[in-house]
Amino acid sequence: MLRLRLLLVFVLAVCLIGTAGCSWFGSGGSNASGTPINPDWDPLYIDEQVGPLLTRSELVEKVAPSVVSILTEKVTRDIFFQPVPQTGAGSGVIVDPRGYVVTNAHVVEGVNSIEVVLSDGRIFKAVKWASDAWTDLAVIQIKPESDLEVLPFAHFLKESLKQLDVLEPVVAVGNALALPGGPTWTSGVISYLGRSIQLSSGTVLEDLVQTDAAINPGNSGGPLFNMAGQVVGINTAIAAEAENIGFAISTDTAIPVVYELVRQQHVPVAWLGVSVYTVTPAVKAQYDLAVDSGAFVVEVVSRSPADEAGIRPNDVITEVGGQAIATGEDLGKTVRSYNPGDTVSVVFWRGEEQLQTDALLVQRPSEQ
Repeated sequence: MLRLRLLLVFVLAVCLIGTAGCSWFGSGGSNASGTPINPDWDPLYIDEQVGPLLTRSELVEKVAPSVVSILTEKVTRDIFFQPVPQTGAGSGVIVDPRGYVVTNAHVVEGVNSIEVVLSDGRIFKAVKWASDAWTDLAVIQIKPESDLEVLPFAHFLKESLKQLDVLEPVVAVGNALALPGGPTWTSGVISYLGRSIQLSSGTVLEDLVQTDAAINPGNSGGPLFNMAGQVVGINTAIAAEAENIGFAISTDTAIPVVYELVRQQHVPVAWLGVSVYTVTPAVKAQYDLAVDSGAFVVEVVSRSPADEAGIRPNDVITEVGGQAIATGEDLGKTVRSYNPGDTVSVVFWRGEEQLQTDALLVQRPSEQ
C-alpha cells in the first residue's frame, strides 16, 4: 500500500456565481496581451522588520484599502454549443501603488475578462495578467489614475525578521461568497508551518501556512496578515469536510514568483518530469524495493528529461547532483534548486541494481 498522504479535496474560492460548481486551474501562465507586465519592475514593498502591533481599528484602517475584490467572466459552451457567460469571484492584495495586484492562479484561470473592485468602490478593468499554476499565484495589472495603498509582504527568509510561530494570531480578509457591502474579516492563529498538500491534479503546493482563520469561497487570493498589518500569506484553499483547516501560500514562496511574473510572465523553474511518492515501509514491502528511502517513481512524462535519461516507473531516485534524496519532497526541492539547462547526475535503483544517469533539466511546462 502506498504511503498515506493527505490527499485533500479542496473547496476553492472560484465558485461560479449562480452555479453549484467550482473551478480549479488547469493551465499555467496566461496574459491578456501575451507580453510581460513590466520587465523593468523592481519590487520595493517588502518588510524585513516586524512593525509595531496594531489595535483592531488600526489594523482595519491599514489593511482595508489594499484588499480588492476580483470579478471574472469566462465563456463556456452548453450542450448545444451555445456560448454561456459565467462569472466568478475572488480576492487580491495590492502590492505596488501603480496597480499590481496579487491573487491566486485559479481565480484567473481561463477567464476572458477581469474587474478589480477597490475598497472605495472604484472598478478597474485588468489590462494584463500572468499566472503560475504550479504555485497558484497570479499578478493582475490595472491602470489607476493615482497611486494606490500598498500592503508590504513580510520576508521571513531575511535573518532580521522574526519568524512566524505556531499559535501566532493572524487575520484573513477577502471577498467571501461575493457578499455585497464589503470584505469579510476572520481571525485565528497559525496552526502549522511548512505544510505540503497534494491536489487531485497531482500538483503539490509546498511550504504552506496552515491557519484556523475561516477561509471561504471568494477568499482565494486575499491576504493572510499578522497583527502588524504585514502580509504573511496568500489564501489559497481549505480542506473539504473539515473544520478550520485553511492554507495560505507563504510570502517567502510568493515574493520571487510575483517578481518573475511581473518581469517576464513566467517563473524559471527546472523540471525533471516525474511523479513520485516517498518510499515508506509499506511502499518498500509492496514493490519489494532494495532501499528504505528515496523517491519512488510512479510516472515518467513522455519526452521529459527523466524519460530521455532512461528513468522508468518503479525506479527509486536516491541522489540528484550529489544530494541525497530521502523523500519525494527532497526530490522536488533539489531539482528546483537548479536552473533550466543544467545537467545533473541522478542515482537510482532499479530492482537490486543501482544505476546512474545524467539528465538535462528543462523549463517546467506551463501546463500540468
